[in-house]
Amino acid sequence: MTRRLNMVEVAPGAYPVVLGLEKYCVKHVDSTVLELIKLRASVINGCAYCVDMHSHDALAKGETTERLFQVAAWHDAACFTDRERAALALTDQVTRIADGGVSDEVWAEVRAHWSEEETANLIMAIATINVWNRMNVATRNPPERRN
Repeated sequence: MTRRLNMVEVAPGAYPVVLGLEKYCVKHVDSTVLELIKLRASVINGCAYCVDMHSHDALAKGETTERLFQVAAWHDAACFTDRERAALALTDQVTRIADGGVSDEVWAEVRAHWSEEETANLIMAIATINVWNRMNVATRNPPERRN
């Protein structure tokens, strides 16, 4: 896969704005949940760059390979807490927003486990990774080579 363009070079003013959103999310969302959100949205969106990056980031932060492998099928995986499952369900529905939005059932489950402020921060994190995914998929940004 050949990169179509380099967003940092072509739109240098836009990149720091999205990076600012990323920095906000890092400060306001639990790091374990944040990496699960990033990985799940990236799987849904088919963003190889972000799947690679966030898998490695999560491993570096102490996440297990078992849980990372099961993010793709989290509905049937027993290794996630109810709080994490609520965040993953919200990630699915916000990422696939055109399929009917966020259901009342998912919203109620999220609110059962997350405060109003935490819920707002989850939505910001999901929206932010979707921005990164869309930039990388559209430009065909390949994963970094790791040795």
